[in-house]
Amino acid sequence: MWRSLRPIGRSDASGGYRRYAWTGADAECRLWFQAQAEARGLEYEVDRNGNQWAWLGDPARGDAVVTGSHLDSVPDGGAFDGPLGVVSSFAALDELRARRVAFTRPLAIVNFGDEEGARFGLACVGSRLTAGKLTVEAARQLTDAEGVTLPQAMERAGYDPSSIGPDPERLARIGAFVELHVEQGRALDLSGDPVGIASAIWPHGRWRFDFRGEANHAGTTRLVDRRDPMLTYAETVLAARREAELAGAVATFGKISVEPNGVNAIPSLVRGWLDSRAADQSTLDTVVTGIEKAAREYADRHGIDLDVVRESFTPVVEFEHALRDELGTILGARTDRPIPVLGTGAGHDAGILSESIPTAMLFVRNPTGISHSPAEFAAEDDCVTGVTALADVLEGLACR
Repeated sequence: MWRSLRPIGRSDASGGYRRYAWTGADAECRLWFQAQAEARGLEYEVDRNGNQWAWLGDPARGDAVVTGSHLDSVPDGGAFDGPLGVVSSFAALDELRARRVAFTRPLAIVNFGDEEGARFGLACVGSRLTAGKLTVEAARQLTDAEGVTLPQAMERAGYDPSSIGPDPERLARIGAFVELHVEQGRALDLSGDPVGIASAIWPHGRWRFDFRGEANHAGTTRLVDRRDPMLTYAETVLAARREAELAGAVATFGKISVEPNGVNAIPSLVRGWLDSRAADQSTLDTVVTGIEKAAREYADRHGIDLDVVRESFTPVVEFEHALRDELGTILGARTDRPIPVLGTGAGHDAGILSESIPTAMLFVRNPTGISHSPAEFAAEDDCVTGVTALADVLEGLACR
């Protein structure tokens, strides 16, 4: 499975993946998922929001155990973030069938669409729509860099966008959702454990900073006469680093847009996107407030107009303790070592769904801690251990 999925959407230039929602690479990934489902005799379907499902047993029972993740990527992302969870889900089902277990609850494998938000700027679109965390109106206004709206992109890819929106009937089918994911950090590597359980997802959000100055000639305009928004932006980037360090949080300006974007022109507009995350809401508020305050002070000093817009936000997610503890009991029965329980600063579909259904996460060791990069990695033996752990969990939940 890994070999058949690996070439899809991979850039020869960077070695990373460019699997963006509703593009050709995304379509190939979707065909791959459908083929895996049909090869196992599973009932395949696509829901109203473009998420793919593969069912074993009757979904109408209402207590299904669901596992899976996503197949899309960030720009030039790694091979493991998302796909490891989907591949491991099919492999875990194969393992359970090899064990000849008797399923007492329906089982499903899911590929949630547009988890990374690389094309339309909002993460977890498929699961947000399903859970009612994204309104239909807001979803229809999502636009990519080429001006293509989400409904237009879905229609061009052969899907009907007219029915997107909350899907409570589908959520009512699910008794528990368990997502396996490569760890996006080094906690497991430092503890020496191949697999861990998630405790919570840090609160996190994205803010757009629009710095507006005055376009002018780069060669003839005196420094003292300039209203250069790039200076204010640069100072704000440094302020974000300082505020994050002081608070023990993280803050990143990783995306920028410049107008008129000429080598010999002073910019008229610099638009930068801030991603910030912290262990608790109070700390996150402190960091973002500090960054915005510094940005406005710099803007006033340089004669720059500044607008700050919060584009997305996800509060802290505490995974359901009962399900989390049940995973710990199941996995703990096979080892003398305590199963690590760790928090994460990365968002996931499991976090979006947590207010609607019981959710939990398993992490597989990442020896470098690198993610969202072609250097993202997990060792094969750890991946196999992750499949076994997921199979154990699914057996404990769906084969009682």
